[in-house]
Amino acid sequence: MNAQRLVIPVYLTITLAVLSLAAHPAMAQDPLSDLDNYVTRVMYDWEAPGVAVAVVKDDRVVYAKGFGVRELGGNDPVDQHTVFAIASTSKAFTAAALGILVDEERLRWNDRVTDHLVGFELYDPWVTRELMVRDLLSHRSGLPRGDRLWYGSPFDREEVLERVRLLEPTRSFRSRYGYQNIMFTAAGEIVPAVTDTSWDAFLQARIFEPLGMRSSSTSVSALEGRENVATPHGKIDGRVQPIPWRNWDNLGGAGAVNSCVADLAQWIRLQLGGGVYEGRRLLSEDVIEEMHTPQTIVPRSDDEEELFPETHFAAYGLGWRLNDYRGRFVARHGGSLDGMRTHIALVPEENLGVVAITNVSESSVPLAIVWHVIDQYMEPREKDWNTLYLAEAKESRARTDSMRARRETERLTDTAPSHPLEEFAGRYENELFGDVIVQLEDDRLVVRVGPSYVGDLEHWHLNTFQVTWRDSYLGQDYLGFVLDRMGRVAAVDVEGFGRFDRERRPRPEG
Repeated sequence: MNAQRLVIPVYLTITLAVLSLAAHPAMAQDPLSDLDNYVTRVMYDWEAPGVAVAVVKDDRVVYAKGFGVRELGGNDPVDQHTVFAIASTSKAFTAAALGILVDEERLRWNDRVTDHLVGFELYDPWVTRELMVRDLLSHRSGLPRGDRLWYGSPFDREEVLERVRLLEPTRSFRSRYGYQNIMFTAAGEIVPAVTDTSWDAFLQARIFEPLGMRSSSTSVSALEGRENVATPHGKIDGRVQPIPWRNWDNLGGAGAVNSCVADLAQWIRLQLGGGVYEGRRLLSEDVIEEMHTPQTIVPRSDDEEELFPETHFAAYGLGWRLNDYRGRFVARHGGSLDGMRTHIALVPEENLGVVAITNVSESSVPLAIVWHVIDQYMEPREKDWNTLYLAEAKESRARTDSMRARRETERLTDTAPSHPLEEFAGRYENELFGDVIVQLEDDRLVVRVGPSYVGDLEHWHLNTFQVTWRDSYLGQDYLGFVLDRMGRVAAVDVEGFGRFDRERRPRPEG
């Protein structure tokens, strides 16, 4: 098959043909002539230390460049080989890894998960029995996100999957879209179950190496000692600051890949080439088509309706989010982890792919760049994506500020805790998240939830305390102590985690 052949679901081809009856006017001679200036402006507006961008057109990398610095205050530049965490754009790699096994007839999309992950269990026994590989990759498990099960937790991938059975569903199985990282972690762990090779080693051997993705890896520890690595940044107390890399290896197939735009451009070439790269077939047309075929309808938010009034459908495939844009089919995905943002988009009918990455959280830098590039190739128009996303961010901050103000109005003044502080100290248990330990240190309560969440408590009202996490990037949350009918401290409710019941019997030593 010619590497330029487009692989698009048949019914979408018919639909999109209707949406694009007239050919678009000839585009500008060089669609990327002003991209450097545009990226520089976007960086300035979002206070982004560094950005990297690559564009693939007609199976050629026509643009690959870095801007800014790897770390604020430093001089080391970002270039096309600078490594970032690409977060949830890893999901498509996991889908492709399973696709390779489908091609080899070692796996089927509709296999039951329990046929491969022995002992895997969800909250509902019927869902456990009926859950298919396809379900893991399309966000329709019915589970809430449950991200604090892996984020900053002491649990490895095996323990995360062991505990997910305790995560109660918030919607019925396959009824509607609900983004869920842990199901992709489970999808990644099907690889070693089928091949006796870890998800990490499989990606390295079957995807990274054939595509020449020499800078790509699947572990934070793999970055130790490497020079050309971006430092994450977050906005703390209103100011962009460097933050440490957090180890999220336990996220696995949901988001543990690290890469650079030079490498990701080759990944884009494989996707646009229908599974063929440099004349070598790595994935079948059927697998690429299945990945790019809607599996779950994605409801559109009010913000998306306003930003994309011309879009008629939104769905999730296998590791890709899908929609139409200006009469063209688009497969794309974003990624966000501490201090890193990524967006990758494919427009197969234009033989076009774009990736943009930045090393700052709380920004829409990649989105503003990706949609700008797509517009420049399809037909330049007066739509400033950067300005639109800045306005959206401003509205989001206003909503957050309003919620905080409302919370303050609900606060009861001139109250005191019902018990002396030392009576709140103790160990509290939650089968899903583990233990919370509350201790009295220097006449002040300190809470510990796993290795990352260590915070100082300040009385807020009644038996509720505001917790300021010592990892400043985590910000603040609220914690409330619960009394039993005898007035004794019986539990603690930690915002973002839930209820932990007080341990009544001391644990045996050793």
